[in-house]
Amino acid sequence: MIRYIRWCGYFCAALFLALFAGVARVQVWEARSLAANPANKRPVIERYAQPRGNILVDGRPITGSRDSHQLLRYERTYADGPLYAPVTGYSSQTYGTSFVERAEDAVLAGTDPGLTAFPLWYELARSRPDGGNAVLTLKAAMQRAAYTGLAGKRGAVAAVEPATGRILALVSSPSYDPAVLSGTGPAVKGAWARLNADPAKPMLNRALRETYPPGSTFKIVTAAAALDAGVVKDVDAPTRTPDPYPLPGTSTLLPNASEGCQDASMAEAVQYSCNTVMAKIGVQVGLRGMADAARRFGFNDEGLRVPAWVSRSNFDTDMSQDQLALSAIGQFNTTATPLQMAMVAGAVANGGEVRTPYLIERTTQSDGDQIRRGDQRGAGRAMSPGTALRLQKMMVKVVEDGTGRNAAIPGARVGGKTGTAQHGVGNAGTPYAWFIAWAQGADAGRPAVAVAVVVEDAAADRGDISGNSAAAPIAREVMRAALSR
Repeated sequence: MIRYIRWCGYFCAALFLALFAGVARVQVWEARSLAANPANKRPVIERYAQPRGNILVDGRPITGSRDSHQLLRYERTYADGPLYAPVTGYSSQTYGTSFVERAEDAVLAGTDPGLTAFPLWYELARSRPDGGNAVLTLKAAMQRAAYTGLAGKRGAVAAVEPATGRILALVSSPSYDPAVLSGTGPAVKGAWARLNADPAKPMLNRALRETYPPGSTFKIVTAAAALDAGVVKDVDAPTRTPDPYPLPGTSTLLPNASEGCQDASMAEAVQYSCNTVMAKIGVQVGLRGMADAARRFGFNDEGLRVPAWVSRSNFDTDMSQDQLALSAIGQFNTTATPLQMAMVAGAVANGGEVRTPYLIERTTQSDGDQIRRGDQRGAGRAMSPGTALRLQKMMVKVVEDGTGRNAAIPGARVGGKTGTAQHGVGNAGTPYAWFIAWAQGADAGRPAVAVAVVVEDAAADRGDISGNSAAAPIAREVMRAALSR
């Protein structure tokens, strides 16, 4: 009898081991696949079971959470949604996340290990700490000045702090309210379909993701390349450039929109935006020299993150001499994001050094204790300090007595460059109006802000589109807001 009891005990032990192995297989080896199974709703329910952390500007939350009393309980809300949409992106229970909502999702959702000193406790308790916060580098007054200035026209504004790389304003227009995508149901799906079908593309982040021909604003890059290479030693010396200028190897003549450009100096060419002079200088610098200079400013970089990814700004590295001449004045295949052109202005303002732009000042726990700080990094030197100083003086002349007078701010030192970039078949499209600039307060030791504005409003009269009339006033108000901080 004892033997049978012993065998029964062995059998029960084997059953227990088999049961234990089955449980371990399900909870350990198959846990990931089961959690990722679309039929498993528990992770989604848990994700929205508590309020999401907030995104802050100037210490105030521009996001929130609303109890929907549904299965997916907490929905995202936005204060001034269209104003900050290019930065926050959306957090949707149907369509996921974008921009800062995506980049800092772990902190905001409460799953980042840095939110607690005892992450194992939350694992065992199957819970998570309160969502943390993402503090942005933006300045609310500058953001609103840029948004108000665009007034719904298609375009974008990017402003950075030259010495650090902090992004102070980032606006794309027209915009949208991300709150309409927060929840679930037919209304959210309808809003998604409507926004994606809108020909104005309100969900396109034009400041980071759209590239435009930069037009004459690129002449700053060409001037820097020429000065550093020694192609131009005296910025006030005549350049012996005809008007119009024959593009090398072709019978095509390049004209000027401005008068008085024949034999103009480089300083005059920047001040009055002479295409002929800067195209000839670009050819003299040569393809390798121009491509290297563009690269130092940030062109052809596919790895820029702020933390959302930024489209690559392009300067071709294989082209003919006539194509190089056009590229040197921001045409042909040369394209740039507004953020890239703000970096160009920022490099001039910062003595030639390019700072990597960034948008997250720091992330914190819900009580404000810091998790991580934003990473201030240099991106290299675009030009020598002497070249930057000479370009600063030339850009100041553009605003004081050149093509950028509408950017002038009384009591401040402002340097700028206008651009009118043509596009479309045969340049038949309405030109893009550009303006890049930097501003320094009267008693300040260095410039406080660098800004780039592009306006692409196809509804405007062609004669009204120019950097000075359409873009410079917007830049002026953004810079004024920066200087009044």
